Amino acid sequence: MENERKNENPLLFIWVIALLATAGSLYFSEIKGYVPCELCWYQRILMYPLVIIYGVALWKKQVATALPGIILSGIGMFVSAYHYLVQKLPALHEAGSSCGIVPCNTEYINIGGFITIPFLAGAAFILIFATHLILLVKNRRH
Repeated sequence: MENERKNENPLLFIWVIALLATAGSLYFSEIKGYVPCELCWYQRILMYPLVIIYGVALWKKQVATALPGIILSGIGMFVSAYHYLVQKLPALHEAGSSCGIVPCNTEYINIGGFITIPFLAGAAFILIFATHLILLVKNRRH
């Protein structure tokens, strides 16, 4: 019981991050009118289920329930990193220009010269993955 309570705050943190990332992506597409590129869709496919996965894990207070979440967030980190590199590295910039209806090298936002939508998604995936990994390590010790 005590171990379940220790898991509650990190699971809540992960769920809030996934919820904010999902809401953010919907804000960019539905309110700001930014059409998602192909790599953005892959990141959405990996992020949106995390809201449900971690919501159920939080409700049940069981980290084991959220095991698919660490897999999806791990893959999401790499997709976001690649997408970010397509936007920022000249060597990959051209590869992103032929990426579906909207080129994947399109930067709808660029705050401070480095914060783009894939950067935000990548940060969310990293926070989710790292927090879940810490939870797994702590729970293994008990």
